[in-house]
Amino acid sequence: MTKKKFVLRLDEDVYDALEKWAADEFRSANGQIEWILTHQLKLNGRFKTKHPGLKDSKPDDHKNNNS
Repeated sequence: MTKKKFVLRLDEDVYDALEKWAADEFRSANGQIEWILTHQLKLNGRFKTKHPGLKDSKPDDHKNNNS
């Protein structure tokens, strides 16, 4: 899988919270951002993955989940 590089500007407090969350889950800040984006895309039916080990989900699967 090829990864696209780009610059992301975040508020310092947002980055600090993200970095703490990432550390709690043994991820880098970059890995946490990628996980959050991928998770939300799948929850909203906007991302279908063909990578083994990653499960596709449909929007109806998470109707009342506001994660």
